[in-house]
Amino acid sequence: MKTTISLDGLWQAIQTLPINNQKWLASKLQENISKEENNTEYISKEEILAGIEEGLMDLKAGRMQSFDDFIKELENEAV
Repeated sequence: MKTTISLDGLWQAIQTLPINNQKWLASKLQENISKEENNTEYISKEEILAGIEEGLMDLKAGRMQSFDDFIKELENEAV
């Protein structure tokens, strides 16, 4: 059975929980947030500029691919 609940409804339900259950839920949410934040990858400005420069050099040298080939490459990398 699939149930849909609004965030306001969820908040109201959480507020009815005993305080120790609320603390447990808060710690689980914080664990998940920390895990997600640690999985974030950042690209430096230098890396971005180097990628742009490399792309421009490829264009000048005539090394190009079609948009469809580019999308297929992205899809294959995601697998």
